Amino acid sequence: MTLLLREADIDRLVKMSDVIGAVESAERALGEGRAVHHARERVRLPAGMLHLLSAGLPGEGYVGYKAYTAFAKQPVRFKVFLYSCQTGVLEAIVEGTRLGQMRTGAATAVAAKTMAREDAGVVGLIGAGLQAAGQLEALACVRKLREIRVFARNPERLRAFCDRFGAKPAASAKAAVEGADIVVTATTSRDPVIEGAWLAPGAFVAAVGANLLVRREIDGQVIARAGRVVVDSVEQAHRESGALMSATESGHLQWEQVRELREVVTGRIPGRASPEEITLFHSLGSSVWDLASAALAVRQARSAGAGETLPLD
Repeated sequence: MTLLLREADIDRLVKMSDVIGAVESAERALGEGRAVHHARERVRLPAGMLHLLSAGLPGEGYVGYKAYTAFAKQPVRFKVFLYSCQTGVLEAIVEGTRLGQMRTGAATAVAAKTMAREDAGVVGLIGAGLQAAGQLEALACVRKLREIRVFARNPERLRAFCDRFGAKPAASAKAAVEGADIVVTATTSRDPVIEGAWLAPGAFVAAVGANLLVRREIDGQVIARAGRVVVDSVEQAHRESGALMSATESGHLQWEQVRELREVVTGRIPGRASPEEITLFHSLGSSVWDLASAALAVRQARSAGAGETLPLD
């Protein structure tokens, strides 16, 4: 029988702190050669796209993939499929909107644990949507946030978001970013929403919203000023990072400088070299995060007797 977990199950059963642990463990497994990650594939059609991210986590007992569709005037639909590593049986199907928000925030939190200064507590956030909320939720688990400044183009959404999180609405992106210890971009912008000149020494930047070559949330100076540039997958960054591709073409960056989160998590490289160093985590989205967080949800559901069973073999 296949377990089906819906969004309401995830909301009830899964905590952000646990997802952070699951994502960190998955990155460690990847860094130690105990996991397999494949870069995202996209099936492009006139009306929209099917996106596929696949991975294997033998330590969790699963191989599987996340699939989601993005079609015009339709909601994006996320599903994670978990198969047994031993038998190939479909063990679970997990709805993935909330889980995707959590795992994306969790990855930033994992990066922030070593790439942000220990005293970092002032956040400058660009964006006020689903992913922006997940970023704050996760960062609050690993750093004591003293001040949150947010800028978004939609005034009503910005006001509602700030009321929800006790944040300060900023008059501009520059006002949100200047002096911040942690800078997060969670947008789908085609043009940079922050400039490197705005960054304070020692800032940790997490660019999490853009995963298509036509999108750029950060300008070349952000990348040029960063002493450490970390992604989830260099292969995927070659395919999907408009910001890094543009920076390499303009001479602000060489691909040999780009490292992976797994290297930071396993201690192969330090997250930062000094308190004054600017560090950048450019998150594109990893399939091991999806499998690890879905596996966590399944464990919680089985323990609680939650979810639905489907007569699938």
